[in-house]
Amino acid sequence: MSQEWFDAARAGNAAALKSQLDAGADHAAADEAGETALMLAAHHGHLAAVLTLIAAGADVNAASPQGWTAVAKAAYNGETERGYVEVVEALHKAGANLDARIFFGITPLMLAAGGGDATVVEWLINNGADVLAANEGGRTARMMANDRFYVDVINLLTEAERQLGVTEEGTCSSTKSVVKPQVVNLMKPTSH
Repeated sequence: MSQEWFDAARAGNAAALKSQLDAGADHAAADEAGETALMLAAHHGHLAAVLTLIAAGADVNAASPQGWTAVAKAAYNGETERGYVEVVEALHKAGANLDARIFFGITPLMLAAGGGDATVVEWLINNGADVLAANEGGRTARMMANDRFYVDVINLLTEAERQLGVTEEGTCSSTKSVVKPQVVNLMKPTSH
């Protein structure tokens, strides 16, 4: 696949992607790191490019050799220090798995929590991401937020865990019914 294809995805140039797709470009092609155009566009928060690729049939659950998916790429971008909730939402609507794990068993929720992106964390919680999932080291998204003192993220995850019956000590209460958590962030949003 041509470098122009991947450059258009990174830049979010939906028109160039559409033109190349019309000319026969393969939406499933991967670059040298094993990442697809959809992963690249998602990582940079380019919603129009993501929607163009989804409409062309791009696999929203495709994974790179390290396990990266488009949802994981959109959940948190360390270069821009933010996630892209609108991209995560579009991918989810197209059937993307919100709990797909990358290397070391890390989920998109863990990425967003560890990066301090409360908006993405809140959306993932409210759309069924596994709040109690632990990585291969036994660490949850809340633990990752605790490491960096992201108070608004910690509050969201603590409330979601409480709604699932997890006590402060981290154990589940057998007397509480388990419900799908719905959390509303009442904290002032941080600007990225």
